[in-house]
Amino acid sequence: MSSLRTRLLLWLLGAVLLTGIAGAAFLYRQALAEADIVFDQQLQETAHALRDRSFLQPAPEFGEREAAADLVVQVWSLTGVRVYLSQRHASLPGLTTLGFSTVRTPEGEWRVYGLRTPFNVIQVAQPMRVRESRAAHLAARVLLPLLLLMPALGMVIWISVGRVLAPLRKLAQQVGSRPAVESAPLRERGLPAEVRPLVTSLNDLLGRLSSQRERERRVIADAAHELRTPLTALRLQLRGLDQAGEQERRAAIEALESGVGRASRLVEQMLALARQDAPESEAGSEFRRPLVLAELARQVIGELYAAAEAKQVDLGLDDAASEAVLVGEPEALKTLLRNLLDNAIRHSPQGGRVDVSVRSAGSTIELVVLDQGSGIPEAERGRVFDRFYRAPDAPPGGSGLGLAIVRSIAEAHAATVTLAGGDDGRGLKVIVRFAARKGSN
Repeated sequence: MSSLRTRLLLWLLGAVLLTGIAGAAFLYRQALAEADIVFDQQLQETAHALRDRSFLQPAPEFGEREAAADLVVQVWSLTGVRVYLSQRHASLPGLTTLGFSTVRTPEGEWRVYGLRTPFNVIQVAQPMRVRESRAAHLAARVLLPLLLLMPALGMVIWISVGRVLAPLRKLAQQVGSRPAVESAPLRERGLPAEVRPLVTSLNDLLGRLSSQRERERRVIADAAHELRTPLTALRLQLRGLDQAGEQERRAAIEALESGVGRASRLVEQMLALARQDAPESEAGSEFRRPLVLAELARQVIGELYAAAEAKQVDLGLDDAASEAVLVGEPEALKTLLRNLLDNAIRHSPQGGRVDVSVRSAGSTIELVVLDQGSGIPEAERGRVFDRFYRAPDAPPGGSGLGLAIVRSIAEAHAATVTLAGGDDGRGLKVIVRFAARKGSN
């Protein structure tokens, strides 16, 4: 039973039904008790009305009220002889105690009230079956309005539940009729307080989906723009390779290999940036674990060692690197390190040096990459984090995405990236500050 309306109706109607049954039972018992009191008073009043009457005369005829109530009056002398009987019955109670009592006879139980006067004893009796029948009739008349109101109350509940749930139906229709590309927020005005958190969450989801769609559009547009030039160059180089002579063919093949490498690197960088831009990559909290940043740095240095050696760049990790632990996603942090070290190697001169260090500073861990290249002017340092931006004096072969990827990964790990000049005024120093794992040294 998944319908909220059905469940709500069943609960409310069930509660009303159970309450009605309990109330009816209580009212019925109360009505019976009240009827008993009224009938007892009738017996008592009848006896007191007859105490001054002389019963030496022939038996008087009682009015319709006593006969209709099936009352029987018996008068006994003080010596125990019955001197008067108002109605004949097959079996009547005999002389009983004074006051109220219930007497069992072959004809059934009787309710009896006895009153003693100076001359005789007056007994007024009523069959219990008559009393119970009359009491039940009176109780049923009391319950009749309640029984008639129950269906009306159920109808009111049915209509009320429908009206209360109407905003949910309208909201479902509003969401169902929206185009797939529509990302405008849903209206919250006029909605019940209980529904607003749901609409707020839906609007938040629509906002995130819109941002994600915008990021995808931007990536596609950037890819189309940035890949157009290298692909055009490759096409021209292929044509030139066809027309090249034997001596020129080798140079053309090398240029073609270089162009393919640049295009391949650009695609890899763009895919890496797209992964970091995806909301679920905020850096994949389910993949995060405690790790030693210095150990990741050693692994990436090993991967790039051949590229550094080819350019005769001395690439290494400080021997005093801290083994402090942080919590992060290993693959994303490797991508961050790979981009920083690749940039440093490419910007370093032939025979230069790239130093990598990991330091603990209180509650933070600092990753420092220092190269001996031409550096970045201070006025340009804010712009180099923009996608596809390349400084005017940057070496060829870059895509302008490396530092954008670094910043995206750092932000996903709540880290900061700072650019500064080298200690001797040469090169570029990149400092990435992470929060250390609590309890790590």
